[in-house]
Amino acid sequence: MTGPNDEPEFPPLSEGRLRILVLNTKGGSGKTTVATNLAVAYAGRRVDTVLVDRDPQGSASQWLAARDPGLPAITGVEAWRADDPGVTRSFIMGPALRARRVVTDTPAALQPGQMGQWLAEADRILIPVLPSAIDIRAATRFIGALLLDGRYRSRRVPVAVVANRVRRNTLVFDRLRRFLRSLEIPFVATLRDTQNLVRQAEVGEGILDDRTRRTVQDRAALLELVAWLESPRHRS
Repeated sequence: MTGPNDEPEFPPLSEGRLRILVLNTKGGSGKTTVATNLAVAYAGRRVDTVLVDRDPQGSASQWLAARDPGLPAITGVEAWRADDPGVTRSFIMGPALRARRVVTDTPAALQPGQMGQWLAEADRILIPVLPSAIDIRAATRFIGALLLDGRYRSRRVPVAVVANRVRRNTLVFDRLRRFLRSLEIPFVATLRDTQNLVRQAEVGEGILDDRTRRTVQDRAALLELVAWLESPRHRS
């Protein structure tokens, strides 16, 4: 989806509120990369955007702290602090209840019962997967557990997979594609193994903050992901 001069076009936004959960129990799958870049995408369209950090490591919060105040604003919520004495969940989560787009970054280690609660608070679920044998096996187990979860089965929240840090035309990428087809779950975007995302993450930026030609492919891939999230097919 490109416009004049091969510039990626931003897809139309759906009406109302949208809560996006970035989820995978395998560490190192790139959840924070996906979550922060989605937050940048929406904030760049002047949409009221909240980035919820549920990971006690605070990677998304640290990324946001490094962000230049002159860039499109993103409100951060350190949801993992809800267990602190004297801090109520309603106080912590207040901004997320009012925002038009809410993107939640989750920890790798989930406690029993946590996933069901988060599924109840999501309108879309994204699962980043790396193209490695270890990650594919871990994703198989995780997706199987997700599809059997009672809250997921009762709501049928739209779920899709994002292939992260991918080098195309490799055997492991072909293996990942075959695996995803076997699940009958949409494979909606492929994020390249590129230093563009790494460099920008260090300074609190996302790929859509850089409008130079070197990021055209990366921006187009991210907007394919946004297009799936905003698709009219998923509207209730």
